[in-house]
Amino acid sequence: MLRWIALVLLVILIGLQLKLWTGSGGMREVHTLRAAVARQNADNDRLRQRNQALAADVSDLKHGEQAVEARARAELGLIKPGETFYQVVEQPAGAASAPPAGDGGH
Repeated sequence: MLRWIALVLLVILIGLQLKLWTGSGGMREVHTLRAAVARQNADNDRLRQRNQALAADVSDLKHGEQAVEARARAELGLIKPGETFYQVVEQPAGAASAPPAGDGGH
């Protein structure tokens, strides 16, 4: 009789172990969920840093004339009254280094 009870308990123990390792909510699923949480935390950290940088840009644009001026110069090509604009055009890599042909000195 004692052997039957031990055998039944052993079968129950094996069944519970199988459910623990392979069933719904088991160790495999816990491992998968922990990996997903780690990935999400990494994404959140990256996005948090991006948001902080954007908030700093917004603050600069709201409160600082220098930031507005720098952005206007860089993105819109604006200049202040009285300034002279110079545009440097680099020669394409395949172009000859000789000066362009003139009109013959006329």
